[in-house]
This record gives sequence, structure tokens and C-alpha cells, in this order.
Amino acid sequence: MRGLLLCCLVALATCQRGHYDLSFNPKKTYEYRYEGMVNFGLGAPNLVESGLKMMCKIKINGVSPQTFVLQISDLNFEEFNGLPKNDTFNSSAKLTQRIAAQLMKPFLFDYIRGHVSDIRASGDVSDTIVNIVRGVLDFLHFTVKTTQRVYELEEVGIHGMCHSQYATEENVDTKELTITQVVDVDNCREKAAQFKGMATAVPDKFSRQRGASVISTLRYVYSVKPTAEGGLITKAQGLERQHFSPFNVKGGNFKMQAKKELVLLSVTDTSRAITYGPMESRGNIVYKFFNSEAHVPIMMQDLQEPIPKAIELIRRLAQVNSYQIDSTTTEETIKLYQLLRMIPYEGLQTMWVEFSGNNELRRWFLDMIVEINDARVLKFLEARFKARDLSTNEALQTLLLVFDHLQALPELVENAKVFLDMPFTRSNVLLRQTVVLSYGSLVYKYCANYTTCPVPAVQPLLDLATESLRQSNAPDMVLALKALGNAGHPASIKTIIRFLPGVSATPVDLPPRVLSAAVQSMRLIAARDPHSVQDITLNLFLQKELPTEIRMLAFMILFESNPSMALVSTVTAHLLQEHDLHVASFAYTYLENVAKSKTPENYQISTAGSLALKLLAPKFGRLSYSYSRAGRMDWFDDNYLIGTAVEVLMLKSATSFFPTEMMTKSKFYVIGRILQLMEFGIRADGLKELFGTTIPGFNGDYSFNDFLAIFKSLQNWEVMPNDRPVISAYTRTSGQEWFFADVNKDLIRNIIMAVHPAEDSKSPLWAAVEGLQKGFSWHWTKPFLIFEARYFQATTLGLPLEISKYYQTVNGITVNAKATINPPLNGKLTQLLHSDISVESDGFIGFTKDFWVFYGINTELFQCGSEFKSKMPLSIPYKVTAKLNMREKKFELDIPALKKEIEILSVSSNVYAVTRNIEELALARLTPMIPDSFFTNDEIVTGVPPVARAEPGKVQNKWHPKSKLRVESNTYGVGVSIESELKRLYYHEEYPLYYFLGYTHMALKITPAQAGKSLDRIHFEINAGASKQPLSMHQMLATLKQMSQEAMKKLSSDPASAAGKVHGGPDSRHCSIYLISQGLSSTPEPVVGVKVYAMSSTQKPEGYDASVYHTAEAGAISAQLIVSQVADETNWKMCVDTSVDRQAVAKAHIRWGSECQSYEMSIITAPAVLPSMRPALTTKVHWPKIPDSLVDIGRRFESYIPGMALFLGFSEQQEKNASQEVSASIGASAADSIDVMIKLPEYTIYRQAIPFPVQSIIYREQNIRNSTTEEIGRA
Repeated sequence: MRGLLLCCLVALATCQRGHYDLSFNPKKTYEYRYEGMVNFGLGAPNLVESGLKMMCKIKINGVSPQTFVLQISDLNFEEFNGLPKNDTFNSSAKLTQRIAAQLMKPFLFDYIRGHVSDIRASGDVSDTIVNIVRGVLDFLHFTVKTTQRVYELEEVGIHGMCHSQYATEENVDTKELTITQVVDVDNCREKAAQFKGMATAVPDKFSRQRGASVISTLRYVYSVKPTAEGGLITKAQGLERQHFSPFNVKGGNFKMQAKKELVLLSVTDTSRAITYGPMESRGNIVYKFFNSEAHVPIMMQDLQEPIPKAIELIRRLAQVNSYQIDSTTTEETIKLYQLLRMIPYEGLQTMWVEFSGNNELRRWFLDMIVEINDARVLKFLEARFKARDLSTNEALQTLLLVFDHLQALPELVENAKVFLDMPFTRSNVLLRQTVVLSYGSLVYKYCANYTTCPVPAVQPLLDLATESLRQSNAPDMVLALKALGNAGHPASIKTIIRFLPGVSATPVDLPPRVLSAAVQSMRLIAARDPHSVQDITLNLFLQKELPTEIRMLAFMILFESNPSMALVSTVTAHLLQEHDLHVASFAYTYLENVAKSKTPENYQISTAGSLALKLLAPKFGRLSYSYSRAGRMDWFDDNYLIGTAVEVLMLKSATSFFPTEMMTKSKFYVIGRILQLMEFGIRADGLKELFGTTIPGFNGDYSFNDFLAIFKSLQNWEVMPNDRPVISAYTRTSGQEWFFADVNKDLIRNIIMAVHPAEDSKSPLWAAVEGLQKGFSWHWTKPFLIFEARYFQATTLGLPLEISKYYQTVNGITVNAKATINPPLNGKLTQLLHSDISVESDGFIGFTKDFWVFYGINTELFQCGSEFKSKMPLSIPYKVTAKLNMREKKFELDIPALKKEIEILSVSSNVYAVTRNIEELALARLTPMIPDSFFTNDEIVTGVPPVARAEPGKVQNKWHPKSKLRVESNTYGVGVSIESELKRLYYHEEYPLYYFLGYTHMALKITPAQAGKSLDRIHFEINAGASKQPLSMHQMLATLKQMSQEAMKKLSSDPASAAGKVHGGPDSRHCSIYLISQGLSSTPEPVVGVKVYAMSSTQKPEGYDASVYHTAEAGAISAQLIVSQVADETNWKMCVDTSVDRQAVAKAHIRWGSECQSYEMSIITAPAVLPSMRPALTTKVHWPKIPDSLVDIGRRFESYIPGMALFLGFSEQQEKNASQEVSASIGASAADSIDVMIKLPEYTIYRQAIPFPVQSIIYREQNIRNSTTEEIGRA
């Protein structure tokens, strides 16, 4: 009886559950109304938003019990761009018609118990349309469980394999089941998302723990009615929200809201079978990405017939930028990229034939095709290498960017291998290096996109390394290891260890630069296989017989692998027994930097570093700066999720005075990723051999004598070995080494011979001089897409959400020049030292940088979203005439007077709501998100934005600062102005995002002076003729006063004498008369004279005349500067008297105004000895009388001093000090630290034991070495 009852209950439950199991009756037709809408904005009133809406009816008919047909009808597609409260959606008939042509075709899908699979469509239906259908079918795809009211599942949906939480509630009266589904789309195990252009931006999980830049939520609500056939969906709603910010989303964000609704209209019997043509399987319910490289989100154009359009656009861009950069056309480079990405390989060949004969068009074409980034550009470049119709420079630049921007797909990596062994590649050393290094970078990006990166991808580099080791070919070893370092492939570990002593199975004896390359080749593997790298680098670090710099490099790579606390403790224990003070100093300072680091990547290891420092500080905490060191400065802001870091590493050894290796690194932290910006490194193997352990005559105090000793040692460069470079240098960008070079003795010798005067007509310098005499013209432009970073994610509507950043620059330089040499050259370059040389030149230097951030929907048919757009042009045109006479040590420069306004630099940006569609390109909307109508000129304010928050329902507070700062010189007829204007609407002033949203414009301009003075040119002259006879300061001032008075009298009576003022300065006859009366036999001549005059054919010259004199003072080195204003009715002068006596006391006395009598101030700097008998330096500034304007500036500056002092770690003490005086003292508190005290009239600030990189003279390295060694011995 109990068994029978149990069977009945199970059957009842099964029957009940069957009423809600989702299914369709294949003999019936189900008609639904569907509406989907998405909008983008800030989610705040009175701000412009953009959006899209699609409405239609759908019918579902059965083909079999598990296969159904979806048909769409009554389609309407609408766009929105405006204010939510004021504007409405507008229907786009043309776009609706184009979408309907594909969307209204039948679609097949399999449907089993609420799960959609195997969607099929006609072959001519685009992937975008199939994805929209996925968004509709997504409403049918969920799981119903009636045995549990709350349940969780990981299941496939349109967003991928994601975690879902369900909650069910049954209506007792209607028996309808309401199901709520919440999908965690941020943490899907297999997410329908895609990154492009970010392979070298390393993900930083620790940064993401501090905040996120994107947060998404997704919720569905279904109403399911039980029927005899199963559960029938009567209504369904979906709501997806996403918050995005370039910073931390909690600091303000853009918002996306996608809503869709499905309502059952009718269920009828199927009257007739649906007919359809051939179908192709298009996958399951998961959103499918396709190649969208040509569909950039920041603009839209008709891509039909791309070849003639691209040819015309290249010609136009080359023409309008032929002299200077036209900033209004630089955005069209993005259009050109789009067109080129649509052109087949044969079209590229056609364009090459069209452009190859014109240098300007040829350069533009080669610079632009690098963005095609697929097999076509590889095939084109291979053809060029085979034909050898590219110069080495063209090949190098083009290949470098092609490989850098190439999609890292398996087939493209395989195609790229061919360049490694092409004869043209091997024809030039630098070209071969570029190819090999670039291939390694391509492998790295390939491995970043694929979890299991196959070994064949890196095999050519492994073979190169193995072969170079077998042949003992050091240059090839270095090249192969650097390329393996770029690749970062874990499988290369086995090959790399063959180069490392103590790790390799066989003994190796390789040059230090090869060992250095081998150690550094593991820098990127450290993130992919940290345990293997840690084992190897720890082994190297513990081998005390290895070169010092190799051990330090191993230590650096070890800590880049993020070692555990236990491993750091092991290293610390060994450091306590370390006798090499260079290794100890480097390790200690490296750990010190790690312990102080604020960046997220060092969050965990900083704790271990702090503990290690406590143990190491007693022995190594006071080592001087003369040892190897690591320096780091960094910061990170949680509100912005942005930070930077700069590292400087100096590796030295006891066997050489000169550093063996120096490196600088910089990183940028943004939105959960680490960008390794730039890295420079120098190895000085040859200089190390040249200098040895000591330099004769070098005392270590970096005086003039020390630099003279270094210079004398460098003159012996010929004794350096021939088999190793003098200096090796490299540079890396985004962690990838793209250039390195060796400077060897042969290169130095060739450079010396090229400029040696004895070579004359055979030297390149002679050819350059001849070319300049004939007339020289050079123009260069470089369009360059600095980065194209794109992120794609599915939405519930089946539309692709895209977050993209584009940074494009067009650089340009134009130089036209022609020289005249008198007398003409007679075949000897040395004649230039005795000739008058005149050069006329004009040209342009500048660039325009465009930056976009797009957040929205982007397809080949339509776009909508929010777009940040900025432009920064720099424009420096010039025209000059220069004259040079080396014999007379005279240089003149004439600049034409400014006739019109020139904008040197400007920055403009705004945020827009964007809607575009391919059928109505002329109607594209780019509307400022903050409407201009909100602002009037009456509301212009200055100062900081208001603090009060806007109340709900009220108009938000506005901020509209506009300023113009102008400074001009009527004398020279030129002015400089700085203009700025901002338009902001602040909702919450603490939100960083709102600081940047709105219209921004700033500009630096050079303008003609408003006085309208007629000028011809500005004349600049330097005369460095040697002084014949020194004189005292008293005699000189008296002489100049008399000269000035008599010269001005002469100018008032005889205007023709003005011309003499330009070339001769003060009247020499009057100077001679006065000096004779003073008992002197000759006229004083300045050591250096400088004139800056405004010249006009109708007026007297005006400007300033400055002279530097050397005077004879007993026991002191003295110099005087006299600056005089040259104009009618003025006697303004500035007199500066400086001296340094034998006790190293430096003095400067400055007087200015009428005859140097109106104002004065003095400065004195002198050595001193502190009470503790330690050396110090004191400086005192005293101002008896200065202008009120300088007093105001000083007071403003002084107001910032307490805050700055507190920030820099200074203490403050209130006390009365000497008025109208500031004094400072700097004293040596230890070998590598100083004490600083600054006294101002009202208070004193001070700080003790400030680290200082230059060792004090009284603290000798020997003392530190002895005391530290004794401590180690006692340990």
C-alpha cells in the first residue's frame, strides 16, 4: 500500500512538473509582440542621451517536435538622440527597410525543454542579424524547476557560460508561474566577450580588487502558463544595466540600459506549412563575434568601392599636409584605415603601382597599410621583400608596425615566419634584428590570446638560439635571447638555461652581455611560469662566483615573478651572509622600494619586503650611493584606478669604476591593467674595460678636475678590445624590445673620419655643406595609430556592446634652407672657421593628436552610444635668417615681425551622444552631452566649482569658467595669450568622472601686439669676442654711466646714429675719452655681448643690450652683467655683480631700475662647519628694496610653503627671523644624507637625514666599506 501511494505521488509530481516544462506544440502557431530598446548616457536629467529601439511581431511555427521556425514581421527601427524629457524616438524608414530585408527571412532553431540550440539561417543573412535573432530567442532560453523555489545553475546563455540564480512564485488563482532569473554576467566562466589590441597590457588582478571600471547586472522575469503541452511563456521582460567609467565606477559612470519585452498575442492552429530555402547552421544561443576590424565605432562611412576612395583620400591627405599639419583633416586617417581594411590583396598591389613613383604618396601608403592587420598586409610585404623595391628604412618601419598591429591568429603567426630567413631580411643587420624581435613580440601576443600556446610558434627562435650557441656567435646569441624574451614562451626555458652557468647541464663560459640577455629573457615568462623562473633565478643569485651584475639581474627577475613570503625569507637569510656590497646594496634598495610601493601589483610582496628590511637594515641600511642601487617612485589612486611607476636601476661592480648596466622603466596603471610604457637600458662593457677600477686623477667629489680626468681616460678609446662593444643600448615599449644597437670601435672610427677636416670633399660633412649651398628641402610626415584598444561584450538584445579607445597622431616636419658662404669654399672644410656664413630657412614642426573613447553599440549597420573626443594640435612655423662668423665669434639671427596670430598649442574635448546609421550617413547625430543652451556668457565665472550638491528634481549646478591671460611686449610687437573655457554640470563634485565631462578648450597663442607698432624684424646678436683688458667694477659702472648719458644725447640730436647702435653698442669714442680721463689706456670690451632689438625701416631700433664683463679683483673670480634698455627717454638698466673668492664664498649683488639705482637685492652662498664638525652650505637672500609686484608674488608663493613643507616631511617652528631675508643651510648629517633648515621672516622649516645621492667629501667610501665589512665579519 505504501509503495502504491509513493508511485502515485511521484506520478502526480511528474505530471505537475510537466505542465511547466517549456515547449511549443509543433502543430500550432504562436504570435508574440517583441520590443527591445537600449540607451546610453549618464542617467541624469537634462543631459543628452542616445538610444535605439526595435519593435516587431514574431511567429513561431513547428517543423518537428524539436525544430521550429521563427518569422519576424511589422518591423520598425527607431533612433534617439536628445534630452529624455523633451525628445522622442524617431523612426528610420531606410534603415528599417534594410534590416527587414534580412530579418524577415525565416530562421530555424531547435528547442528542447526550454533550451535553444542550433540556430539556422540563410547564407546571405549577416552575423549581425543572426545575433539580433539570438536576442529574441534568448527569451525562450531558461530553466524551470518546480521542485525548488530558489535554485542556482551554471548554464549557457547569450552571454556565455554564466551563473544564474532563479526564484519562482506561483499564482494560486491563475496557476501562472513567475520566474525571476538573475545572471552574473561579470563572472562568467566562458564569457561572450572579446579583447583586441590589449595583449601587451598585462591584467592586474590586485587592481581589480580595489575597484572596477565596468559593472553589469542582468535580470529576467518570466510568466509561464501551464498547458497540456507544457509551460507556455505568456510574458517576459529583460533588463540589463551596465556602468562604465574610464576610472573607478564608484566615482561616476556612464550608463547603459537595455530592456526588452515579449508578450503573447495569440495561439492558433497552423493552417499551412512554412516554406524556406537552404539553411546554414549559425551556432547555438551564445552571442557570436565576427571580424569587425573595418567597423570602427568612432565614425561610419560607405565602404563600397574602397579602392578609388582610398586612393583619392591618400592624395588629399598628402596634399593638405604637404607643408604643415592640417589639424582639420587628421581624423580622416581613421576613415582611410577603414577603407584599406576592405581592400583585397590585389587592390593593395594596384595602389602600390599607383603610388610607388611618388615619394610623398608612397610614404603615406606604407604608413597607412600597417593597420590592415591580417594576411593581406603580410602577403603584400612579402612581395616587397622579394622584389626588394623598398629601402631598408622603409622596410624596417613598415615591418615593425605591421607585426606590432597584426592580429595574433595562428595562421598569421605561421605566415610571419617566412620573413625570418628571407635574403632581403639578412641583407642588413638592423633590419634582421627588427624582424627577429618583432616576430618574438608577435608570438607573445599569440600566447596572450590562447591558453595553450603551441611550441611550433616559438621554434624558429629556439633554433636560432641553439645554433648561435653551437657556433659561439655572440651577436646571434644576444639577438635570439632578446627575441625569446619578447616571446615570453614558457617552452623556451629549456633553451635559455643552456646559456646560464650553474643551471645548464653542461659548463658554459659566455660574455657578460650574453648572460645578461639570458637572464632578462625570462622577464615575461615570470608571469606565465613563475615557479620555474624562481628556481632558476634563485640558483643564479646564490652563485657568488658569477659576475655581480648577473646576480643582481637574477634578483630583479626573481622579484618580478611575485615570490612567496617563504621565498623572500630565504633570499633575506642569504643576504645576511652577503659579502659583495654591490649585491647587498642593490637588493636592499630594491626591497626598500617594494616595501614602500603603493601600486596594487606589489600589495602582497610589500609586506614581505618590509619584514626583510627590518633584518637587513642594521648591516646594509647605510650603504652609500656609490654602490649599486635601485630607485622607484610610484603612486596609485583608488578613485581613478590610475597610477604610475618609474624605476631607475644602476648596476656596478667592484672591478670597475663605471656602471656596468643602467636601466630606466616606466609603467602606467589603468582600469585593471598594467601598461609598460618605456624602458631604456645601457651596457658599458667597453668603457668598463677602459676605466678599470680607478681613474687617474679622479677624487670622487665630481669637481672639474674629476671630469677632466674622465675626459683624459676617454681619449684612450683605441686601447679598448675589438671583440666587444663600447656601449650597448636598447629600448622597450609595452614590455617588448624593438631596438638595440652596439657602438663599437669601428663605428666610432667611422664617425670621426666622417667629420674629420682632413677628409674634406670626400666626407659626408662636405656633401652636406654643398647641398645646403644649393638649397635644401626636406619634408616628413608620419601618421601613426598609437593604440586601438577594443572590448566587445554581448548584450541581452543580441547587439554588441563596445568600449574602445583610439589614439591617433599625425606628425610633420618641414625644413627649407639655403646657405651662402663668403668667400666660397676652396676645397677645405677648415675654411668655414674663417668665413661669413649666412643661412635662410623656413619650415614647420608639429603634430596633431586625436583621442577617442567610445561606449555604445557598434555594428556595420548602426551605432549609438557616448563618445569622448579630444584634439591636441601643436604647430610651430618658423622663418629665420642666421649669420655666423667663427673668427669673430659672432652670431646673428633675424626673425620677421609677427603679422598674424599663430596658435601654438591647443587642447579641446567634449563628450557627445552619438547615433549613426549606414542608410542615412548625412543625418548622423553628434550632440554634446551637456547642451550648449545651458550656458550663457552672463554665467561665466572664475575660480573653483561650487561645492553644493544639486537636489533631486532641480537643475544641476553649473560651472562655466572662461579666462584669457595676455602678456605682450610693445617693444618687439608680439604677445602671448593663454585662453581657456570649460563647461561643466556637477552633480557630485567628489566624482572624478565629472571633472572631465563637458566642453573643454585651452590654447596657447602668439599674437601681434595690440599697439600696432610697425616692425620689420627682430634682431638677435651674440658677440663672444675676448676682452682685452679687465677693469674694476667701480671703473666699469662709472664708464657705462658716462657712456649712456652721452650716447643718448647724441641719439636725440642725430637719428642716423641709431644704426650704429645695432652693431657697435655704446659709442666707443666717448668710452675711450672717459677711460683715458680715468687713467686707463684702452676701451673695455665685454666678454660676451647680447643684443635683442626690434628693427624698423621707419623708426629707431629698440630693445635690450646685455654685456658680460670679467673684472680683475684680488683673490677672487669676478664677473659683471649689464643689461640696458635701448630706447628714447629711458635709462633703465640692470647691474649684476658676482664674485667667488678663494674661500668658495659666492656673492651676487643685483641692482636695477633707473641707472641701476631703484631696486636691489643680494645673494651670498658660503661653506660652513656645523657644531658637530660636519660640512654645511649656507645661502642668504636679502632684499633691501624690490618692486611691489615682486612682493606680491613672494607672498603668494610663501602661502604655499607650509603645506608643501608638510607634504615633503619638513617640520615647522614659529619664530621671528630677519625681515626682508630668507636663509637656508644644508649640512651633511651622514655619508648619504643631509639636514636642511630654511628660515623665513615669520617661521623656520627644517628636516633632518634627507637621503642624498652624492657622498660628502669628508665621508669617504673606504670608511663605510671598512665599518660594514667589520659588521659582516662579526655576524
